Amino acid sequence: MTIESPQSFVVREECQKVASQSGFRRVLGEEAGWAAFGSTTARGSIFVAATTPSGPWFLALDHFGVIQELDLPAADVPGPGHARYFFEALGALYVVLRRVYELSVSLPDAPLREFERCVADLPRTTEAERLVVQRIGQDIFRARLMDYWQGRCPLTGISDAALLRASHIVPWADCESDAERLDVHNGLLLSALWDAAFDRALVTFDDEGKPELSRTLSEAARSELRWCSPISLNDEHRRRLARHRERLQASG
Repeated sequence: MTIESPQSFVVREECQKVASQSGFRRVLGEEAGWAAFGSTTARGSIFVAATTPSGPWFLALDHFGVIQELDLPAADVPGPGHARYFFEALGALYVVLRRVYELSVSLPDAPLREFERCVADLPRTTEAERLVVQRIGQDIFRARLMDYWQGRCPLTGISDAALLRASHIVPWADCESDAERLDVHNGLLLSALWDAAFDRALVTFDDEGKPELSRTLSEAARSELRWCSPISLNDEHRRRLARHRERLQASG
């Protein structure tokens, strides 16, 4: 298939619309039929193209972290970026681009850079001042986890924001740097009961994302810790969860 180049008015308008509605509102130009877009809040650029005004449509990405997380089959078509994808319908492109934006604002060090901007001029002399800085970091971490996990506990499916908690795998106090504290791969978005149990190492997860419960939990607690499906994990989650499992084993 041949990319339409230069883009016709209809293709150009559709490309701008899908990019803008997905959070990529900076128009960066067009080259060889690929329209490039960026965002002031998300890292990386996206590139959108089509063969005709009715499709098919193509997406190219240059963000390695997003490409890895998407885990979609790449299209065999020349173009910009490090990976390109094919979409028969424009609606499917909208769905994927929304996910691209969610990942782009949370990977790999976007939360850290956001935190550094917010606290650059804040004092940290007193304990109260340091707690303010910590709270800012925790709020950013939660917001980016909401993006990464799409506002839903991956274990239970609960999407009520008031019932969701940003659960650190390696606890905040045990992290060696702000980069580790704010890395979304060091967090799970869990419903409140699961978060309480996870924080106290009464539950953990194996490499397949399935819960492992402490022998010290009562039958009543076990019956309330219901779940629908295992958590989808990558190697960065698994590496940190190995440490968390040691806490559960140590506590019995």
